[in-house]
Amino acid sequence: MNGSEAPGGLKPRPLSARSVVLSLLLGTHPPELPARDLVRLVEGFDVGASTARAALSRMAAAGDLRRTDQGYRLSERLLERQRRQDEAVRPHTRAWDGDWETLVITATGRGPAARAELRTRLTGLRLAELREGFWLRPANLDRPLPAALDRVAERLVSRPGTPARELAARLWPLGEWSDTAQALLAHAGRSRSPADRLTAFAAVVRHLLADPVLPAELLPPGWPGAALRDAYAAYQGEQSGRVRARSHRT
Repeated sequence: MNGSEAPGGLKPRPLSARSVVLSLLLGTHPPELPARDLVRLVEGFDVGASTARAALSRMAAAGDLRRTDQGYRLSERLLERQRRQDEAVRPHTRAWDGDWETLVITATGRGPAARAELRTRLTGLRLAELREGFWLRPANLDRPLPAALDRVAERLVSRPGTPARELAARLWPLGEWSDTAQALLAHAGRSRSPADRLTAFAAVVRHLLADPVLPAELLPPGWPGAALRDAYAAYQGEQSGRVRARSHRT
């Protein structure tokens, strides 16, 4: 990226050696590669071999990676991140009948850190906060809510009186998300070098994690969610081809 801004004023962060390793393993199933293959693959993204080997050692020491007989594998913590990323790229949805998934926070006496952690968790589940302690979203996601939430919240099914499209527009910055997605698509299409493309698509997958995945009838015209997912899936296929080719040569 060389510090230049992408279309729409975006400035995706250049990737460190650690970020390149994580991006490669997060996109690999199963997320494990021989050390020699990882170093060679990382070299293709303008990272030197000695820098890559040092990054692998630091990541293993920090608990990001596990050393195995075959090489390096994502830790359990990062396997959960891979699952969230996979779900962001291929969300499991069902037909929407008008119901809204609703959580009312009932726990009291929690400190700021616990409240912040819960907010992050609920946002990651693609719920939005209508007012403090009251979270909801259209019930179109085919996924269970974690059972642990029952300790801090009451689950409900609701049908708000506010028109659904109006409520969705209040809960999520849909126009902003769409504009950023369009800019990311344009930027990814202009990126040519492996390092620039990896940087661009790392920004794409981070943005997909923030997609509310709403029913089509609640989205504004021209919503680019599917196009962004298709572009990332094509890039994943490209990267998987590189990984397979490297594995076959070793």
